[in-house]
Amino acid sequence: MNPRRIAALASLLCLALVASSAAVEGNFREGGALRALPAHADAQGACQLFGDAWEWTRSAYAPYPGFVPITGAIGEYNGKFMVNQMVLRGGSCFTPRGHVRVTYRNFWHPHARFQVTGVRVKKPLARAHASPSRDP
Repeated sequence: MNPRRIAALASLLCLALVASSAAVEGNFREGGALRALPAHADAQGACQLFGDAWEWTRSAYAPYPGFVPITGAIGEYNGKFMVNQMVLRGGSCFTPRGHVRVTYRNFWHPHARFQVTGVRVKKPLARAHASPSRDP
């Protein structure tokens, strides 16, 4: 496997582990700021995982593996949302704290505006060594 891919997967796994063990704390509606706030000057590692802005992901809003919609109106209602929409995570400064949990997936059409959205920018990992990859 390509070392860059391994590093990317390790980074995502690390972020997922941090998020899964993190309390859902952040800048939510109840705080009253009603705007995205800067990170604390002493913040290190993954921070501001919740609140401030809904974060676009590269995941399509699709059913989880093994999902089978129930028959009837509810199954039809949910199915119409799983088309051409992308996942947003984390909540925003307008989101009530009780509406967000680590596993919550919001969704929206990428071309449409949605309240307080953004992207997470990550610094590249430092390379362990400068030798070229020999992986296929």
